[in-house]
Amino acid sequence: MPLEETIPVRADEAFNIQAVETYLRSHLTEIGAGALVVRQFPAGASNLTYLLQIGAWEGVLRRPPLGPVPPRAHDMGRECRLLQRTNPVFPLAPKPYFFCDDLSVIGAPFYVMERRRGVVLNDRFPPEVQPTEARCAGISQAVVKTLAQIHTIDWQAAGLGDLGYPEGFLARQVRRWIEAYSRAQTDDIPLVEPLTRWLADHIPAEQAPALIHNDFKLNNMLLSGDDLTTPTAVLDWEMATIGDPLLDLAITLSYWVSSHDPEDLRTMLPTVTNLPGFISREDFMERYAHKTGRDLSAMPFYLTFAYFRMVVIIQQIYARWKRGQTQDQRFAAFGDRVRAVVAHAAQRAGLVS
Repeated sequence: MPLEETIPVRADEAFNIQAVETYLRSHLTEIGAGALVVRQFPAGASNLTYLLQIGAWEGVLRRPPLGPVPPRAHDMGRECRLLQRTNPVFPLAPKPYFFCDDLSVIGAPFYVMERRRGVVLNDRFPPEVQPTEARCAGISQAVVKTLAQIHTIDWQAAGLGDLGYPEGFLARQVRRWIEAYSRAQTDDIPLVEPLTRWLADHIPAEQAPALIHNDFKLNNMLLSGDDLTTPTAVLDWEMATIGDPLLDLAITLSYWVSSHDPEDLRTMLPTVTNLPGFISREDFMERYAHKTGRDLSAMPFYLTFAYFRMVVIIQQIYARWKRGQTQDQRFAAFGDRVRAVVAHAAQRAGLVS
């Protein structure tokens, strides 16, 4: 990830650089001479992520967003502990260095982890890379394989059992995301009420629990610049837990936009996955089922719920902007995005034609 993919730190998201440097040096002996330079990774819409550089040393700092946050969300200590236990058994998870809960340093809890290098694929390929059908197919296969690998981790042996409550996970998730929408609601959207009622009434029997990333998608992976079909990291583990892996699969597929999707969805979620060569959602599910042996017959529910979950995430970000908790103008249009995804989820549930 070259320097051009970072930006100067936004004024309202800055922190005391000297305080962070002092804390770094007190916890990491390998840092050499030089002053701390901080830049910001601009793409994320949730936790704030910064590139730290002192001479040849580099690290990444993660902290919660500004303003009040939903209950149990953006827990930096939990995310750091999860990575400490996951990295030894799944090396694509970055290694964390330390967690800091001393609010006098930057005014919020944070942790620092190793910096991984690689290419992030959003809505386009790097200019020097030709998106051939073979390359796109290879990337697709790497995404399926990586998700299946996460779901086959022996989470109990890895010491991850205290990071989730698998029994009743799916019903609890449906209830919590409906409640989260109510807390973040700003506008009246009539389709929300029948959609949430449908979700509560159609919860299927759960699968055997697994470690789930809970936000696994192509642009949360780093891919090798030498070979884009080779992952170098999986990022953004803030919502990872022990739960139903089919929800994880559905979340991935909700971001796996194809050229056949409605225009408003393709506009809202620009991604390279609609290019020729990327596999379809159906092919993705077939490959996943082959690798994991899981029964995917209830996927229509999971996909509908995944889109509603996306609604809530967008609405929470939009609410922060509308309430003045962030000045980031990217979020001004998120109200329209909420309506578009609500309509798509309602259509999947058969509530509208």
